Amino acid sequence: MTYGFLDIAITPSVRAVQAEMGVDHVWRDFKGHREFDRFGDSEAGFIAARDSFYMATVSETGWPYVQHRGGPAGFLVVVDEHTLAFANYRGNRQYISSGNLIANDKACLFLMDYAHRARLKIYVQVERLAPQDDPALTALVAQPEYKAKVESIFRLRLQSYDWNCSQHITPRFTEPEIHEAVEPLRRHLAELEAENEALRAQLKAKPSA
Repeated sequence: MTYGFLDIAITPSVRAVQAEMGVDHVWRDFKGHREFDRFGDSEAGFIAARDSFYMATVSETGWPYVQHRGGPAGFLVVVDEHTLAFANYRGNRQYISSGNLIANDKACLFLMDYAHRARLKIYVQVERLAPQDDPALTALVAQPEYKAKVESIFRLRLQSYDWNCSQHITPRFTEPEIHEAVEPLRRHLAELEAENEALRAQLKAKPSA
């Protein structure tokens, strides 16, 4: 458990509910590990393999907004052990997340791996940059094969993260994952079909008694 994450997540109102539910003693004086302020190899590999994530922000009115971001695996780039970044392309032009982050630069990311029933949640502070503000970062996160215009770069500074348990995550698989899983079956089926075709040819060539 990443208790640095809970240091941020547990507020007075959360503590009030914990007391109401009779579990406040579990967390009141807990002295756990708080070294999860940098990404390790496991986190970096997990993030690099993701082709989507969810990002929650909050507006001036206090309403939360959750946005789904998607792209090729690795579009959310691990810049270093404390920093993530991604390119923001022209889309529906509502700019809700971008606007929310002007008023409050704090965000929470949820990264899901449904196939392996794993999820990583990350607290970050977000800086929105123009592409020309940091050309090296822009070159790192831009995807030349994607033809939409890069409008901005989001640089995310890690505050803390936590791995959630796998309970209630229903396994789901992407098309490439399914293709990889069934590929051995396809090859075996092709071998059997070739063997059957060879046997049929032998039977046809065999003279009748």
